[in-house]
Amino acid sequence: MRLLFIGDVVGKPGRKIIQRALPGLIVREKLDLVVVNGENSAAGSGITPEIYRELLAAGADCITLGDHIYKRREILPTLEQETKIVKPANFPARSSGREYAVVQARDNTKVAVISLLGRVFMRPVDCPWAAVDRVLAKLPSDIKVIFVDFHAEATSDKQVMGRYLDGRVSAVLGTHTHVPTADEEIFPKGTAFQCDVGMTGPYLSILGREINRVTETTLSFAPTQFDVANDDVRLCGSIVDIDASTGRAKAIRRLRVDMAEAEKIAFEQQTPGKRVM
Repeated sequence: MRLLFIGDVVGKPGRKIIQRALPGLIVREKLDLVVVNGENSAAGSGITPEIYRELLAAGADCITLGDHIYKRREILPTLEQETKIVKPANFPARSSGREYAVVQARDNTKVAVISLLGRVFMRPVDCPWAAVDRVLAKLPSDIKVIFVDFHAEATSDKQVMGRYLDGRVSAVLGTHTHVPTADEEIFPKGTAFQCDVGMTGPYLSILGREINRVTETTLSFAPTQFDVANDDVRLCGSIVDIDASTGRAKAIRRLRVDMAEAEKIAFEQQTPGKRVM
């Protein structure tokens, strides 16, 4: 089976390129499952019920979140009621949301999706290693394909998690830094790994925000509104090929689609048989 994980969606520009590119990418790349990190999808911070439904309508099968999960209070009922969205599993037990989701891929494979929050340079949170052990112990034995989004700042945290879970899950892919890393690989026991798949949003920015606003605050300490930028929009993520019978990853490759390519993909999806040169 083939899984695409799309990194942190930043605001309306990130959502727009997903809407334009994802339906065609599912066809072109023969994708069986799409997981999207949506924690920055509402004006750069948090997610709303409407955006959750918008991402699913575009082709996402499950939404992972991170440290901005509760920035929009209106998402709380969705986190409690919906089955295709997960909180970080190392959040307190009483916090809103489910620890993991089980979704069915297009090839009928059952896939478990887990989100975890790192500890280095992040808000105080429970141990992600203990949390993932707890969740893995709960999963039915017939679920072989397990995906982990590790939302963390430090590459050391991410490397430790990847090595800790090697052979126990299909993929450990990182989010949060908004910068795609060139360290994708398959670990010895069959787990795909990458420190960060990058953000989906405007790259003519500072981590998706207007450059002048961030620079002004950095230089003067004067507070400004970190508005979402608009230009050089890209969809970034990684595609993992997985043996559905064993859960072991066979290949991983980075994916980057700019808006021009997204429009080509959308055109080809709307007019089958035609390709834009």
